[in-house]
Amino acid sequence: MDYEQLFQDAPCSYLITDEAWTITAANASFLAWTGYGSDDVIGTPLPRLMPIGDRLLHSTHSAPQMQLTGTVSEVSLEILDVEGQRRAALLTAVRAVRSDGGVEIRVIIFSAHERRQYELELVAARRRAEESEARSVRAEAGLQHLALHDSLTGLPNRAGLAAILERDIAEPLPSMKVAALFVDLDHFKSVNDSLGHNAGDELLNIVARRLSSAIRDTGTVARFAGDEFVVVEQVSALSDATVLAQRLLETVNSPMIIEGLEIICSASIGIALTDDQGADADRLLRRADIAMYRAKARGRNTWDVHDPSESDPAVNRMRLLGELRHGIEAGQLRVHYQPRIDVATSIINGVEALVRWEHPTRGLLQPIDFIDLAEESGLIRDLGAWVLNEAIKQGAHWSASTVVHTPVEIAVNLSARQLIDPQLTGIVEAALARHNFDPHMLTLEITETALMDNPAVALTVLTALKALGVGLAIDDFGTGYASLTYLKDFPIDELKIDRSFVNGLGSNDGDSAIVASCIQLAHAVGIKAVAEGVETDNQRSTLLSMGCDLAQGYHYSRPLSPEHLTNWITSNTCATPENTFVDTRPLADLDNTHQQSRHPAREPATT
Repeated sequence: MDYEQLFQDAPCSYLITDEAWTITAANASFLAWTGYGSDDVIGTPLPRLMPIGDRLLHSTHSAPQMQLTGTVSEVSLEILDVEGQRRAALLTAVRAVRSDGGVEIRVIIFSAHERRQYELELVAARRRAEESEARSVRAEAGLQHLALHDSLTGLPNRAGLAAILERDIAEPLPSMKVAALFVDLDHFKSVNDSLGHNAGDELLNIVARRLSSAIRDTGTVARFAGDEFVVVEQVSALSDATVLAQRLLETVNSPMIIEGLEIICSASIGIALTDDQGADADRLLRRADIAMYRAKARGRNTWDVHDPSESDPAVNRMRLLGELRHGIEAGQLRVHYQPRIDVATSIINGVEALVRWEHPTRGLLQPIDFIDLAEESGLIRDLGAWVLNEAIKQGAHWSASTVVHTPVEIAVNLSARQLIDPQLTGIVEAALARHNFDPHMLTLEITETALMDNPAVALTVLTALKALGVGLAIDDFGTGYASLTYLKDFPIDELKIDRSFVNGLGSNDGDSAIVASCIQLAHAVGIKAVAEGVETDNQRSTLLSMGCDLAQGYHYSRPLSPEHLTNWITSNTCATPENTFVDTRPLADLDNTHQQSRHPAREPATT
């Protein structure tokens, strides 16, 4: 938080003096009110700006008050402005210790109009203090209040919440535990994007009022950040916290009118309680945050309770990131290959390269376990370059092999980050030259959403890659928002239909219609249609009747190590549509994470 900016922009006149009342700083409000310049007042004793000099500040009342309590409260006086005119004011001051150990006096001066407003606010603050007892006093005077409260909703902010939590944890009510409920609004960004930030601010204010109305007087609602709120209450049992969470959901779910539109808001809530071992404020909030994300994963608009036995996912991700960085350097990555089959002939057309991580303690990890982490951390560049080089090297080996009698095309995924890497084209070109691999035998797959993130950059990169002679494919087609114009303009050779649509072939008329339309669209622009995730013979025969060109999936083969794939190719070169490929290897040879299911987790990009 920029405290200097808060000091300058404060609506009241603020001064800082030394113990002799010599002014060392004055904010913009004081200078504007009196007409002085900063140089006029810095270094000037404050009493010189008063018609009666320092008598008031050193009166029998004020001097002992400052000496004994470190404060001077509500002293009426007059200030001389730059033209010598007297201005009625009210002065409040407090002695404070600076970070360097020195002493300074912080002075607040209210004008006559501000004085009345100050008095009204003071009465309201005292009333709140009486109703909630001494522990629930929230209001702070001057800069302290501004530092501890959210300017939009008026609720305690993150710093104010920390102070409240520390107090409640240190001094809980008898036989009570402190409950923190982390409330995150679902899809709040869509309100900002569609109606504007003013509408978003109005929604936050409405939610703030609703949450505040749903708790007891001894509870607290704070705005943690953005669309995140934290509710703190002391409870006798977990059931009290879950009842409160349900009540909060119900009050948030009530319709609200914003910009003339009825909006129904929802939230995900995580609950954490202090335990017998105790917990500091940061740990309690972190536990509630973990539970909130689990509630989101369960479908949103619900609550979840933190399980103390569970580990912190953020810590786990940091640990896994370090292990992944070491794994790349130590050669723990592996590339498996899944056959791509000509649907009409059931002859192998090529393979798709899919990365695996041979973790030293967790075994063979699938891409879903680490690719997102690699993307977020930037490791994807090194990982992707390694996979590309390894796949091309293996393709060159198969091309020169006497066991595999036909050339094997290689398909490799590119991530969104790789696509915008200015060195991508050079990396691909160098790998092809290094292994003397025919560019026409390499296909690079890019997800539809990655292309649409920046179509202009994508077009430039794809054009450069196409000039090398490699093939290009749009992966996961149907899950993004590519327009027909982009599909026509991009130099694409293949359109890969997402497995979520292929899975419904023969059982879902909508999915069947989508797949048929994708195949027709691909053929209309002169490119191949490839179906992903083919699991059954019924799906294969349906794709055949639709004229799909290529297919891959567990119906043909799961991803295999290079050695197993070589054996698979040699044993299936004479397959026919009536005798489609069957994976007959023993379970001990299969990927350890797929032994219980024929349906693999979705392969993320750059796998």
